[in-house]
Amino acid sequence: MRLTATLLLALVLGVSPTTAGDECGFGGWGSTCSVTNSGSQVEIGASTTSPGSPAGPSGTAGGAKSPPEATVDIEEDCGLLGCRPGYTVVTFPDVTIGDLAAFRPASPSLQTEPAGFAVVGLPSNLVAQAPAQTLQGTLLGWEVSVRFTPAGFVLDHGDGTTSQTASGGVSWASLGLPQFSPTATSHVYRDRGEVTARTTVHYSAAVDFGTGWRPVPGYVTATSDGHRIRVVEAATALVRATCDERPHGPGC
Repeated sequence: MRLTATLLLALVLGVSPTTAGDECGFGGWGSTCSVTNSGSQVEIGASTTSPGSPAGPSGTAGGAKSPPEATVDIEEDCGLLGCRPGYTVVTFPDVTIGDLAAFRPASPSLQTEPAGFAVVGLPSNLVAQAPAQTLQGTLLGWEVSVRFTPAGFVLDHGDGTTSQTASGGVSWASLGLPQFSPTATSHVYRDRGEVTARTTVHYSAAVDFGTGWRPVPGYVTATSDGHRIRVVEAATALVRATCDERPHGPGC
């Protein structure tokens, strides 16, 4: 080997310097070698340089090349947190309105004005109440909060007619109106008798797995109990005094 021959030549010729430098070739990778002769042992040290062509006859390395860069394969689908050690990327499932079957909002309530009866030909005021609700539970294996918000009301008047409104209605007193005034949720009955009115609320839904609210496409519905209304006719008559003046007069 060339390195052994060089060392032997140095020993035969009585080279006495403590260190000597040489350019050595190791399988095409050049190394700067230093030799130390202490008289009792020979020590060889080497420091790797950039890769080059195999050493030529003169013992010098060929033209140096940059070492190849390491290639690291990184998983592309790493989520929002990126591919960093120490992090667990969690992907929550997409939720459909059908997945919320186990989460049911409370039924709305329905009241009418005047309470319990209506007069043929005059507006009766229907007022529904359905507050927003938040329920806790487990959904698709995850702890979740589900929020229901009223998005629309369908009023079934009980006489074969319905109406839709964005709100549940407001009482006459809150509106500052006298009885039998028309409102956004009032209805005029045309026939006497008894009817059962109801309201169905369409709730928009959102879920929170602990990372913020996510809307769920579609609606969840809930219907109130039936509210019975007695529809009566009002008759008028000419009288000589009011009912306060004559409590037992006609129509009083």
